[in-house]
Amino acid sequence: MGTARHSRGGQRGMRRHFAAIGRFLTLLLLSLLVAGRPVLAQDSDPQILRDTETEAFLADIAAPMAKSAGLAPGALQVVVIADPEINAFVAGGQTIYINSGLILAADNANEVEGVIAHELGHIEGGHVPLQNQGTRPAGRILLLSLLAGIAAAAAGAPGAGLAAFGAGSTIAQSHVLAFSRADEGSADASAVRHLNDAHLSGKGMISFFGKLKQEEYRLTPADYTIDPYAQTHPMTADREAALDADLEKSPWWNAPQDPAKQARFLRVKAKLAGYVQDPITTLRKMPESDQSVPAHYARAYAWHRAAYPDKADAEADALLRTAPLDPYFNELKGQILLENGHPKEALAPLRIAVAQSHQAPLISALFGQALIATDDPANFAEAETVLKVSVDKDREDPLAWYALGAVYAQRGDEPHAALAAAERYAMNGEDALARTNAERALLGLKTGTRDYLRAEDIAVTSRNNMDSRYGKKK
Repeated sequence: MGTARHSRGGQRGMRRHFAAIGRFLTLLLLSLLVAGRPVLAQDSDPQILRDTETEAFLADIAAPMAKSAGLAPGALQVVVIADPEINAFVAGGQTIYINSGLILAADNANEVEGVIAHELGHIEGGHVPLQNQGTRPAGRILLLSLLAGIAAAAAGAPGAGLAAFGAGSTIAQSHVLAFSRADEGSADASAVRHLNDAHLSGKGMISFFGKLKQEEYRLTPADYTIDPYAQTHPMTADREAALDADLEKSPWWNAPQDPAKQARFLRVKAKLAGYVQDPITTLRKMPESDQSVPAHYARAYAWHRAAYPDKADAEADALLRTAPLDPYFNELKGQILLENGHPKEALAPLRIAVAQSHQAPLISALFGQALIATDDPANFAEAETVLKVSVDKDREDPLAWYALGAVYAQRGDEPHAALAAAERYAMNGEDALARTNAERALLGLKTGTRDYLRAEDIAVTSRNNMDSRYGKKK
């Protein structure tokens, strides 16, 4: 109302207002982006790593085995956890959690396929002997994986053994262990079937068992005798022997590895190493003399984390020379520019990344944040558009919700800004703040609309979670 009567002074005041908001959003978003993208640390306990390229790779290699396990297309999620231990686990539902340490320990994609095949056996069998009462992944509640927990516990490895089960008595532990022993054998048998149905060799599964056997020996003190009946699962060597015969009988035992799949694996492994390892370690393992794509990838992340933006940018440019339209190379280039205070320059590579990735949500969110960080109010409408695309496709990105809420607040749309905040707080398990913002959104949203119903759902769910916790405390 009254927009036709803006004076020049009013327009100058509005421009100053937008510029101030833009500068504020730039500083805020850049501070939030310190953790880095496209690999994004999300949640501190456990720390989930989000990355479009990694998630796409894991989804692709898991899909044929998930079909063998009877899961609907797209139902299985494979999530990477920032943890150096060689481990993978399930915690109920249709999600496999793989530690970063496992991916870094693997030599090829087939070894990771073997791990996924085994964990799918647990999902298919409904093997959940002990559930966590919270909403976060029970990374140390259910170690239905490949590594002997007692051996690690005996050697004092933190969080790797039965102490983290929370089972307070020997009787409780023995019930869980007995259940786990049966589950491990069942999961191994299912893994053979999943690999065969997907026409995959079992050599990777066996070679990875060899790695775990060495790890078991390393973690076991010389004077400590492992009781096979006092473990979460049978000893690695025993399971390896039992699997050998079945896997070697497979018609796919000698199936060659797919070179394209292996190239994708090496890229994912390299960028993960550059992100989670100490930069000095990465630069030592990937010296300048190595001009391969994985080496450039790893060094780009290492230099970026070590605060050498020029060197990181040079590595990104080297990658782009090999494939100018690669969405992930362009995403990396844009990330480096954005996080080093050059949001305008970041727009061009990020536009390519969004287009070439078919508007992948995490990449779209990064592009939206770069648009906001330009301090140009003319970019805010486009930022809102791409951020809406991002959250519509993937509602589990808190930075996307934060940036979208900032855009809504900038234009005075307080109900939608409150709803975006409610989404973010609900995702992080901050029920009180989620409820407060959802109820604030309900005051201004049109009754019966999709956004109104979503705010109502968050308000009710958060209230129920708070009531449940209060009841338990009583």
